[in-house]
Amino acid sequence: KSESVAELSPQKQEPPLLSMFRQRYVEKNGRCNVQHGNMRETYRYLTDIFTTLVDLNWRCSLFVFVMAYAVTWLFFGAIWYLIAYCRGDLDHLEDEDWTPCVNNVNGFISAFLFSIETETTIGYGYRVITDQCPVGTILLLLQAILGSMVNAFMVGCMFVKISQPNKRAETLVFSKHAVISLRDDKLCLMFRVGDLRSSHIVGANMRAKLIKSKQTQEGEFIPLDQTDISVGFETGDDRLFLVSPLVISHEIDSRSAFWDMSQAQLEKEDFEIVVILEGMVEATGMTCQARSSYLAEEVLWGHRFSPMMSLAEGFFDVDYGAFHHTFEVNTPSCSARELSLAAARLDAHLYWSISSRLDEEPTLAQQAATHTVNGLFILK
Repeated sequence: KSESVAELSPQKQEPPLLSMFRQRYVEKNGRCNVQHGNMRETYRYLTDIFTTLVDLNWRCSLFVFVMAYAVTWLFFGAIWYLIAYCRGDLDHLEDEDWTPCVNNVNGFISAFLFSIETETTIGYGYRVITDQCPVGTILLLLQAILGSMVNAFMVGCMFVKISQPNKRAETLVFSKHAVISLRDDKLCLMFRVGDLRSSHIVGANMRAKLIKSKQTQEGEFIPLDQTDISVGFETGDDRLFLVSPLVISHEIDSRSAFWDMSQAQLEKEDFEIVVILEGMVEATGMTCQARSSYLAEEVLWGHRFSPMMSLAEGFFDVDYGAFHHTFEVNTPSCSARELSLAAARLDAHLYWSISSRLDEEPTLAQQAATHTVNGLFILK
């Protein structure tokens, strides 16, 4: 009975699987893990139909592309057939003295083919409109204008969708982990970014955000609050010359969100760091954005990135096999605040110890003055 009670106790129960993993706000591949629901103003998508069509996936885009042309061809083909039927052209197919609206239109299929030839300006020459049909002339002008608009709209959508720089972001890589270690005697949060292509990102700019829920002093709960993480905005270090992989550093100072965080606290924290790289694609001139994120368990305390660049014959060789590699270094486990206080105490101790020694031991000037006074006193 005691064993059964021990098995049912809360200490023995394992947490559910969902509680062991934190839901990401931004996936490692840059996709934002946010879905919009209960939107009642969906008509706003129709006011910007061009962007709506560009944002569709390829399957839907190809379906809309094919249907746009097929519907217009069928619509005007039906009108051409209706004109031929109402004028009686279908009843005088063998009458050589009858002048039809469109020559050689003897059914719906032929009217449909004439609609395709008109809208695509193919012009085989077998089916042509005559000058005895004013309604057909107006319809011909209308279809030519509308067909040009549909052609420009759909081809423009497909061109923009094909030339989107989203795939360019696939060749911008971020390290799997972020690290915290000392740089110039200061704790720094660092991650690595690289470009796999030889064509460069012009005007590359790096930003970082801390995603963490918090509660204000008034008791308001703010889920997924965004706090800016400085990666060199004040000094201009956030503007990158991304020719080779770079290590982006955030100095943990008194303005940093990690100022009071130690290694023990890091293991208990629940946050996400979103990193954003923006720039212009050199080949196309379009703006590109690459994103990634790091959870608290993906931040390694006391690690540093392995070097991956070496000097070869006439060029610098970059080994991308070591892009994600890190190694351990001696790093204090205390927070940056405690480290700063310890350094301040050490400086104060050195200052007061030197001052006390100066007070105990007379200076050379004082010794010289004493000897001079004694000499004058003796002479007197």
